[in-house]
Amino acid sequence: MGCHEKELSILLVDDDEITQLNREYLSRDHPTDVLAFAMGEGEGKELHPQILGDVVISTETAQREAQNRGGALQGEMALLLVHGILHLLGYEHEADPGEAAKMQAKEREVLARLGFAGNHSGGL
Repeated sequence: MGCHEKELSILLVDDDEITQLNREYLSRDHPTDVLAFAMGEGEGKELHPQILGDVVISTETAQREAQNRGGALQGEMALLLVHGILHLLGYEHEADPGEAAKMQAKEREVLARLGFAGNHSGGL
């Protein structure tokens, strides 16, 4: 992915904590599965170019989603981590169906490389 020698933080939290972050930064008052906070955007982005940012995953939401999909928590966590990292790298899916398709294809590619091929048919 061209990110050699880059850093990121991974935070595993509960639904209460991710709801608080979702409310504070996105004005959404509910839990979500994953949030990504890119350091390469906004004011001060040049201060630490080696840091991609933070990926925050709710383990409670991930567990529910894994059960709903009929999959294992490990696969769901891998999907959420890949999804968050792709956001840090500039991938988006909410505004443009074409961009969403690109992001889903990249998710499948990365998950397959990690040994999670076939576990998830779509993106988030």
